[in-house]
Amino acid sequence: MIELIAQNPFLASLLALVGLGLVFGALLGFAAVKFKTEGDPIADQIESLLPQTQCGQCGYPGCRPYAQAIADGDDINKCPPGGEATIAALADLLGVEAKPLDAAEEAVPSVAFIREAECIGCTKCIQACPVDAILGSAKHMHTVIASECTGCDLCVEPCPVDCIEMRPIETSLQTWHWEKPKPVEDLIASDRSGATA
Repeated sequence: MIELIAQNPFLASLLALVGLGLVFGALLGFAAVKFKTEGDPIADQIESLLPQTQCGQCGYPGCRPYAQAIADGDDINKCPPGGEATIAALADLLGVEAKPLDAAEEAVPSVAFIREAECIGCTKCIQACPVDAILGSAKHMHTVIASECTGCDLCVEPCPVDCIEMRPIETSLQTWHWEKPKPVEDLIASDRSGATA
C-alpha cells in the first residue's frame, strides 16, 4: 500500500487532503461544542418577525439589536419598514397591546426612484441597499425594483450625483388596504339628534 502511494503522487495528495479535512473537521466540531453560547430565544423569535432591512430607522444599528431591546422591554412600534403588520405580530408574540407606529417615525410609505438619465453607474446605492432592491452594474444605469424596496432611505445619501429620490407609493389595486377599525374606546355613541351617550 505504501509503495502504491509513493508511486502515485495524486493518490498521496488526495489522502493528505482527506486526512487534513478529517483533522480540521474534528477540531471545528470540538470547538462548536466547547465554545457554544446560548442566545436569547425570545430575541431570536422577535428577530425572525422583523423585516431584516438593517436600516436603522428604529434607532438601533440593525434588526438584531432592536430585537434584543424589545426582549429587554423596549417599545415594539419603532420599525417603519415592518409597519403595522410587524407591530401586530410582535404584540401577538409578546402578549402585549399593539401600539400605532411611533409618531416620530411615522411617514408616508415611499419607494426609492432613480433618475436613470443622471445615473453614472457608481454602484454606491447598490452597496448601501440592505435588501438588494437596486439592479445595475458598474458604469451602467441602475433601477429600483419597487416591489422589493422597503423605503429605508439608505441609498439616497451615498449617491454622488443626487439622482435618487424617495417617492410616495402610489395607491393601486395591489397597494390599497382597508383602514383598520378604531378601538371601541375611541368611538362615541350618539342618537339621531346628535346627543351623545
